[in-house]
Amino acid sequence: MRHLLNTLFIMTEDAYLALENDNVVVYQDKKVLGRVPLLTLSNIVYFGYKGASPALMGACAAKSIGLCFLTPHGKLLARVSGESRGNVVLRRQQYRLADDELASCHIARDFIAGKLHNSQSILARGLRDHPLSVEKEKFQQAIHDMGAAARQVRKIEDKGELRGVEGNAAHLYFSLLGQLILHDKEHFSLLSRIKRPPKGRVNALLSFAYTLLAHDCASALESVGLDAYVGFLHTDRAGRTSLALDLMEELRSIYADRFVLTLINNRQVKADDFVEREDNCFFLTDKGKKTFLQAWQDRKREEIRHPFLAEKIPWGLVPYVQSLLLARFIRGDISEYPAFLWK
Repeated sequence: MRHLLNTLFIMTEDAYLALENDNVVVYQDKKVLGRVPLLTLSNIVYFGYKGASPALMGACAAKSIGLCFLTPHGKLLARVSGESRGNVVLRRQQYRLADDELASCHIARDFIAGKLHNSQSILARGLRDHPLSVEKEKFQQAIHDMGAAARQVRKIEDKGELRGVEGNAAHLYFSLLGQLILHDKEHFSLLSRIKRPPKGRVNALLSFAYTLLAHDCASALESVGLDAYVGFLHTDRAGRTSLALDLMEELRSIYADRFVLTLINNRQVKADDFVEREDNCFFLTDKGKKTFLQAWQDRKREEIRHPFLAEKIPWGLVPYVQSLLLARFIRGDISEYPAFLWK
């Protein structure tokens, strides 16, 4: 088990990253804003356009440090990755399973069953903790329906049908998730999930959280020797880390959605932490992103008990542990991939 090392977030849009004596040095014009030893980092996430030196990118690749370039609004531009870790037999087996429609459907349904179980848990916990703030009957019915859907997907043999069940459950889940927002509902409301571009402040927070989670999942998958670009549920598309999107399905609600609800309900983010563009599209300001990222890092350090391993680990290691379990399943070391099932 590797240690959960820090992620370095660069928020200054006109900053330039360079390598000096195994340190990441952050420059703004000729001024040094900061200097961080590479050995303390597992990931670098840069929001801006100036970029990084070839020497730094080469060092990150050699040391298996994830280097992710995003726009100031959090849209993925590129990821730097070095020589593949892990043996070629694992990846060849991954590709065989991805090309087999039935086998890939069986793996995909494990991800979706985990997603439905965890979404159900979010609604059940919300009903338990805030019974006077939500529509009790709608929540009870949704909890029942999502439990039934989770059991149903275990028997599905077609990925089209699987996507249909997942889509209906996701629509039901997001139609109720907004009721768990308990603070400043005038500015933080959620009627439905709208991705591109994010409509409303809550959708903007969710999109930002999903971007960070996808990067963490991609880095974790590559670190155990899997190809993050070849998925089982999400089809191949140039530049898309399809397997990372598969893996994060089971983690969206309990890892990202709960985090966003906490940010809002604890008043960590405020209405003025956003800038509004045309058509009710919102993006976090620099101040808002700084608040978000600090809280994200704090959450990743919190310890939880992994439901399958029965061991305490930091939240930030969950994508890595699930990647290890997925690799073990693909190798044939275990008979089924154990999705992360939150209790």
